[in-house]
Amino acid sequence: MADISNFESRTGTVTCSAEEAYHFVTDVRNFEQFIPEGSISNLVTGKESCSFNVGGIGNVSFRLTEKREFSRIVFEGDALSKEDFRLILNIFGDGPTPVNVKVSVEAKLNPMIRMIAQKPLTQFLEMLISEMEKFRGWSDVKA
Repeated sequence: MADISNFESRTGTVTCSAEEAYHFVTDVRNFEQFIPEGSISNLVTGKESCSFNVGGIGNVSFRLTEKREFSRIVFEGDALSKEDFRLILNIFGDGPTPVNVKVSVEAKLNPMIRMIAQKPLTQFLEMLISEMEKFRGWSDVKA
């Protein structure tokens, strides 16, 4: 039986306002900025959804499902042909730059898969936060 497993990044600090982070991340096409080159293939993005291939996992897709202005963005997705995870971005701060962000994944995983997935998922979340902290183009939202 699969239980909900939670994985969280550390809290990172980004060089933009909560409003800029919110608008940038709610356009899924901008996610490409945070994914290291060569780590995925067959990336197809739209304003509210994307799909790509990850070696060892196969096709992964997700779509924007919830937006709380300037504070929380939720994407629901599937991997291995099942709707089984949520990617959540929380934004902390309402003033000018900088603001803090935390990314988490909630996934329906049985205990064996959880044990296997824990390290790669945690590494992915840390990489995502690190890339967000280095990023400087927050005001360049795609039109």
